[in-house]
Amino acid sequence: MPSPRVLKLADQIKEIVAAMIERRIKDPRLGFVTVTDVRLTGDKQDASVFYTVLGGDADYAATAAALQSATGLIRSQVGKQLGLRFTPTLVFIPDVVPESARQLDEALAAAREVDARVAQAAVGATYAGDADPYKHDEPDEDVDPDADATSAAEPDDADGAERPAR
Repeated sequence: MPSPRVLKLADQIKEIVAAMIERRIKDPRLGFVTVTDVRLTGDKQDASVFYTVLGGDADYAATAAALQSATGLIRSQVGKQLGLRFTPTLVFIPDVVPESARQLDEALAAAREVDARVAQAAVGATYAGDADPYKHDEPDEDVDPDADATSAAEPDDADGAERPAR
């Protein structure tokens, strides 16, 4: 677990980078970018900036190129605003969480569709065999239900006490 100082610096870097992308970077290749997270190493030497882009693969590629060319400007602004002795290097990484969430949503939708088809097929269906296929203990017709358990006891020869039959 990173220290609170490292977490605070990462949050500050996130805000600075997002503001720079929004206000200062005027590259036409830059798409609609959202900075999702910044992870700073424990020694504060390297920062990984995670981002998402609204659009397709072409938008991701163009935005990645724009961020790569603007990395020096963004890093110098981070150094000025944070006042650190050493400004961390910045690496921009496309965030895969939205894509993973989309794939998960598609899988859940497919599962719901299959469940709906199974439920539709089950409407009006009957059992192939008995409705209750399990065996149940039913009382034998030959046994007298009024017979008590003491009639099954056998006397013990040694002390004359009755013991249950085995």
